[in-house]
Order: sequence, then C-alpha cells, then structure tokens
Amino acid sequence: MPIIAIQGEPGSFSHEATTRLFSDATLLPCAISRLAFDALVSGKADAAVLPIENSLAGSVLEHYDLLLQHPVTIEREMFLRIEHNLIVYPGATLNQIRRVLSHPIALAQCNRFFLDHPSIQPSAAYDTAGSVKQLVSEKNPSIAAIAPARAASEYGGEILLRNLEDNPQNYTRFFVVRRQESATAPYSPAAEGINKASLAFTLPNQPGALVSALQILANLGANLTRLESRPVLGQPWHYVFYADYGFSNPSIADQALDGLAAICPSVKELGRFPAAE
Repeated sequence: MPIIAIQGEPGSFSHEATTRLFSDATLLPCAISRLAFDALVSGKADAAVLPIENSLAGSVLEHYDLLLQHPVTIEREMFLRIEHNLIVYPGATLNQIRRVLSHPIALAQCNRFFLDHPSIQPSAAYDTAGSVKQLVSEKNPSIAAIAPARAASEYGGEILLRNLEDNPQNYTRFFVVRRQESATAPYSPAAEGINKASLAFTLPNQPGALVSALQILANLGANLTRLESRPVLGQPWHYVFYADYGFSNPSIADQALDGLAAICPSVKELGRFPAAE
C-alpha cells in the first residue's frame, strides 16, 4: 500500500482527495506542508497529495514555493468539489452554538451562514478536520466546526447542516507529487494523456522580459492557463513566475523549456501530467 503524505488531519479535504486518487493508501498526516515535503523527499512517503488552487480563494502559493525548492515532480492533478458542513458534538443544537472553528479559508467561504446567525462567532483554526477532532474531544455543545463530512465519521461528530458554502462552484485542484527519481516516466513521449505542464522561471531585469517569455509559449501554440508571481526569498523586488500551460504534443513542452532557458536566468519544470477534467 502506498504511503501518502497530506497536510492536515485525517478527515480533511486532502484526505478525501487521497481516497479518490488511491484506493489502498496509508495516510501520513503532517501538521504543516513543509513536513509533507520532507516526508516525501526522505522516502517516508511514496507521494504527497496537496491542494494547489481553489476556484474561489485562489492559489496555495506556499505549495508552489515548496515544489520549486524540493527535488519532486507533479505527476497528476484532480478537482475536488468542496462541500462545507456544520459539525457538532452529538446531540448539540443550533441554538447552543456560540463559536464555529475552521480553517480561515473555509470560514470565509461560509459568510452567509454567519450573517444569518450573528450570535455565532467564527474562530480560525489550523485545519478543518482538526477542528472537529477538537470539539469532539472537548465534548462542548457550544462549539461547532465547518469541515468535510468525512471528518464527522472520522471523529464521531454529528452533521447538523450541509452545504454551508456561499457558492456551489467551489472546487479545489490537488496535485499528486512524487520524488523525481520515483515518478512514473512523466516525460516519456509515449506517456498516455500527458498534455499539461507547470513550470517556474525568473526574468532578467529589462523591459519586455515577461512579454518575451510569454511569446515563446504563444509561438509554440501552448495554452497558458495560469500565471502568478512570488517574491524571491532574500532578494527584495525580485520575483519568480509560476505558469501552467496545456500542449498538444510533448515536443512543445521540450521546446518551451529550451526557449525559456535561453532568455531566463533560471527555469525549472515542476511537472508534466494529464489535465484534470
């Protein structure tokens, strides 16, 4: 059975994504994302399943930075529909609740619930499933949590309300990440379904540098699906750009790397993989 590292507790959305990707996985929960990468690189985990982008909240930029810093590669992506539930200690009622725990992003995605219930206060916690674990252990009917349904069954909580999310078009994109030497031949021209790549690059400090880099992709017919910049640690006002793009032929990705390497101080491909549907 593969050992899969995630950030967060059992019962989290990362746990749910892992069960859909790996039917026989052994979960390795990690308190912070860096520990999940450490487990992967050290060999304690065979792969990691990590959220990279939410359709409402945007990108998990820390994970892109960690992908850049470690000898790992993206092997697969998938979309998970995010459904938030109000979970309580068994027997608790809505009138008893005074505080709701959850990850800040989950709380922000359920604003309507808090507007409709002004006597209930949101309270930020490090993890959605961890919030359920806490309220069940405290046996406190005045505390609830917003978390996946899996967290209720994992810790013995009770789902009081379902689908608290303000917008039903709420999806999170997850990456399956492996050590570079253990990836399943992601760059083979014969690899089935490989039609998307993710890369990171820096630019020379000169006018039109970003336009020149993007023009390389455009000239190759690559379909740019995401572009974002992040500060370079220790180098104020210098930035690394993260880009995802689709392609129809593996040779396009090879040419894109060669073209960017010719004009960029640094470029690293983070992975090639089948685009999620």
